[in-house]
Amino acid sequence: MPSPHLPGLDRRLFLTSLLGVTAAAAGLSGCADSSAAAGETASDAPLASKVPAGTSLKISSYQNAQQLQFQLAGFDDLPFKVSNWLNIGAGPDVINAFRAKSLDVANNAGIPPIQAHYQGFDAKIVAINITRKPNYLFATKPGSDIRSVAGFKGRRLAFSQGQAQGVVLLRALKKAGLAYDDVELVPLTSNQFLTALQSGQVDIAPLANTQAPAYLTQYKSARTITTDVVDLLNLLWAPVSVLNDRAKAAAVAAYVPYWAKSQVWTYEHPDEWNERFYVGTQNLTLAQAKAVTALANKPLFPPRWDEAIRWEQETADLLAAGGFVKKFDVSELFDHRFEPLAAKAVPAEYRR
Repeated sequence: MPSPHLPGLDRRLFLTSLLGVTAAAAGLSGCADSSAAAGETASDAPLASKVPAGTSLKISSYQNAQQLQFQLAGFDDLPFKVSNWLNIGAGPDVINAFRAKSLDVANNAGIPPIQAHYQGFDAKIVAINITRKPNYLFATKPGSDIRSVAGFKGRRLAFSQGQAQGVVLLRALKKAGLAYDDVELVPLTSNQFLTALQSGQVDIAPLANTQAPAYLTQYKSARTITTDVVDLLNLLWAPVSVLNDRAKAAAVAAYVPYWAKSQVWTYEHPDEWNERFYVGTQNLTLAQAKAVTALANKPLFPPRWDEAIRWEQETADLLAAGGFVKKFDVSELFDHRFEPLAAKAVPAEYRR
């Protein structure tokens, strides 16, 4: 379906409301009974040193990757029960699951916590993995003549406000000196990007490095445009209502080190990960899997979150400048009780 051009404020209002519609349908009507939605103050009580018996967590595992990492790394001695591994990854879907209380902790990039705050949902970041190399590139529709970000001017660009792909696009436009009104931002979620490219609904879409090989194989006349724009933060976050539950907060604190170690295990075992995940579950050839793995970021877990907070503030300010969210101090998104846990769990070379 063709997407209309959305000039000025009308466009921005449409974009900011788009990803909130599903959230509203999924649970805003019931939010009056939710402590998080009611603006419950986040706890600063010390974390329990031991997870109470019988405590369980519902954890996101997009494409079952996290669950497989734990399995392959041999993490079978968790001090809590995983009651459900949910195949949820996109920021808007995670926020909806948080609202519905069907998810306790999730792995996302930096932008979903900003979007949740804008929607009035209270959640906190509990772990940080720094991303130094780009995880995304820009793919053209088949037959396109676009060869650089400067060529995005006047074109239709797939834009997901609540996901990492959205902020990567905005940062790339800023670096190229393009204003939002120089392009047509077509509001979509990332799971719609490939279809939009294939149908010509958009000229450009940001794709994860893992998606590009199969797309280029299928569409020989398409091309990719690489940049040095990164989305710095790979993070864990959880609703305030979960973190205010002493038992669940202890379980989240216990989960963080395992999460960090699972990222290290995957980085240090590329051959096994290629075979079991990319080839075994993502239908990539071994050659494609190796190409993706070659672009993988070395996991880096900062003992302090100063850089992450600065980056998150820049991201929020970039969105606010475009009218997509209201300006606010992002420091309230971080629960510093968890700050040292990931770095302490990994060897020194993975602390940064």
